[in-house]
Amino acid sequence: MPVLEVTCSLIGWFGLYLLFCYTFAERGPEWNCRLVTLSHGVLIVLLTAYVIFIDGPWPLTHAGTENTELQTFSLAVCLGYFFFDMCWCVLHHTEGPVMLAHHAASIAGILLSLLMGVSGCETCGVIFGSEITNPLLQTRWFLRQLGLYDSLLGDAVDLLFILLFATVRVGVGTVMFYCELTSPRATLIMKLGGVAMYGLAWVFMVDIARFGYKKSRAKYKRWRENHKLKDTNTEKLDGLSDKTDRRNST
Repeated sequence: MPVLEVTCSLIGWFGLYLLFCYTFAERGPEWNCRLVTLSHGVLIVLLTAYVIFIDGPWPLTHAGTENTELQTFSLAVCLGYFFFDMCWCVLHHTEGPVMLAHHAASIAGILLSLLMGVSGCETCGVIFGSEITNPLLQTRWFLRQLGLYDSLLGDAVDLLFILLFATVRVGVGTVMFYCELTSPRATLIMKLGGVAMYGLAWVFMVDIARFGYKKSRAKYKRWRENHKLKDTNTEKLDGLSDKTDRRNST
């Protein structure tokens, strides 16, 4: 268990939060915490992508194998962040039970992988799939705070977030979940952890599908209203034009 690496990671993320609090003193605590979350999302996606696609081994075929040094480092960086964010969310009461359960499951899964020294490759794969949508989620929140969400950029961020979540976290996640369950090397406790994370992914997917349906329905309703208003204005202009023509002719 790399206690030193996890401790340094926790101190590093907390130090970054304090730096953001000092730099953006006019903003609230959640603004600065989400900046840390955005920074972690970008860093850990790049780090786990290197672990999965370049350093190896491939998580779909080597589930349950011993952790490499880079996998251990990646997990330590991520665990330190989750410790920080979990404490922050509990202190500020900003997240609901589902998100707190996700954080708790993530912490438990990473801890188990580090303590047992195995299953680092698929744990990094789960982290990559879970965090790849996180920068978009934080961008969406910042757009709302800046009053820029109701725009083409906001729609693009939402669409990309839904597509990435459905294809990577649910689509590819289903394949990885199957490989984890059928792997003879993966331990039972890691398989149970996979069940928990996969179940939470579907809970989020249902919420996201509802959000996408409501937003698309609202967009369509607004488009119809604008279209009707445009037709009404056109008819009024045509009527005024006809009246003007009659007056000129008389």
